[in-house]
Amino acid sequence: MDVLQQRAHELEVPLEVAAPLDHKNLKGLKLSLSGDHQFINAGLAVSLCKCWLRSTGNWEKVLKNANQEDDLLEAFLRGLSTARLSGRAQTVYDTPPKSYNLSQVTENSFGDLIFYLDGAHSPESMDVCARWFSNAVKERRNSPSSSFVEVGNMVNGYIHHKKENTEESNKISKQILLFNCMEVRDPHILLPQLVRTCASSGTHFSKALFVPSISTYNKVTSGNSIAPLNLPARDLSWQFNLQRIWEKIIHNKDFVVDESFKMDSPGNLPPFEFLYENGSSGSPSSKRLSSSAVMPSLPLTIRWLRDCIKENPSLRLQVLVTGSLHLVGDVLKLLRR
Repeated sequence: MDVLQQRAHELEVPLEVAAPLDHKNLKGLKLSLSGDHQFINAGLAVSLCKCWLRSTGNWEKVLKNANQEDDLLEAFLRGLSTARLSGRAQTVYDTPPKSYNLSQVTENSFGDLIFYLDGAHSPESMDVCARWFSNAVKERRNSPSSSFVEVGNMVNGYIHHKKENTEESNKISKQILLFNCMEVRDPHILLPQLVRTCASSGTHFSKALFVPSISTYNKVTSGNSIAPLNLPARDLSWQFNLQRIWEKIIHNKDFVVDESFKMDSPGNLPPFEFLYENGSSGSPSSKRLSSSAVMPSLPLTIRWLRDCIKENPSLRLQVLVTGSLHLVGDVLKLLRR
């Protein structure tokens, strides 16, 4: 702020600090973007729009239909309640791939694999991401059937009826972390921040999955192309490093990760039982640690999560995807979103 004020003084331009928007200004509507921090962003957006309208001589024109100058214009309200930003505090209920026939879909609940995507990659944004995810998990826990109705109309033309609350209450919910970050980031800061903030809200990850992204700095995969399951083998040394940091956070002691254990085929993926194990145990000599796993590729990971749900109808997976916008974008592409 000191730098901004000094620079504004040097340039002899006014500096306005936009006040956060209050939910009372929304006239009963909700911000379409999740997270308390979005009220700050919304306040800035409104200020910018007003500034632009004034500078172009249009402010008086739009005010004709407003009751008073301090009211939010209807156009502002529409924008704030419908704005979309992919990969930031975005919730995606997985839909069955075409390879799953309808009988499989209705027999095992399609709404039990939920992806929570946020491209946080700094300590501050990771804190915001953790708060949003914890609140979303808490809301889902308090109203287990409401989201089921919401997604029932979104699945490739299939019509699914809401399950009875008794069946819903028997679901075993697991919070899973799907993580990768670029090597220029510091996972020693990001991962502890995520764990601390989630834990302070009562959210604890059952497992963490560390996976390489498909996209890289200089190449983003086309949205129209289909990522193959048999991607070329990748160097997973960075993912094993992330796993070591995670295990140190969870168990408060160093674990030796066997990097010679290269999972380069579907047969070497963790067994489905991995998700049901207690993550607080594990020994340094085990090749697959009990609270985390390094996955060979993102497409295989998505398929493995879907198969876990299909094999266990009593399981609900809430998967937080974070650490990199590249990773979030790749997941959205694989989910065809």
